[in-house]
Amino acid sequence: MHFHEAMERVVQGFEIGGVAILVVGSLVALGSAGLAWRREGGSIAYQRARQGVGRAILLGLEFLIIADIVLTITIEPTLDSALALGLIVLVRTFLSFSLEIELEGVLPWRRKAIEGADRPPAGSLGRGKSTPAV
Repeated sequence: MHFHEAMERVVQGFEIGGVAILVVGSLVALGSAGLAWRREGGSIAYQRARQGVGRAILLGLEFLIIADIVLTITIEPTLDSALALGLIVLVRTFLSFSLEIELEGVLPWRRKAIEGADRPPAGSLGRGKSTPAV
């Protein structure tokens, strides 16, 4: 087996993996949402379906980006394929970024500030604001 053939198989493996993640992840998310619908109601099930399918899409997109990068670097290292890769990565990155904001409800660079606001200040031992003893 030559190098290009091996790399084509690697690319196919990542493409198959990406599509499998999209399909299986979406089915698992919908199944989980169906169970939640029976136990907890429609709005919880809807949120669970959205988040599960969104996560499956994010992970699937990452695998497909890897396939595109390997394809461009090893099989078709031309300026046209590099420009096409750049456009594909740009679009998929925008999709990933948009999905992450939609799922988390906060910009990625604001996440730590939001998480920090939910925690008690350092040294407070979870007591919150001190109140005078009565």
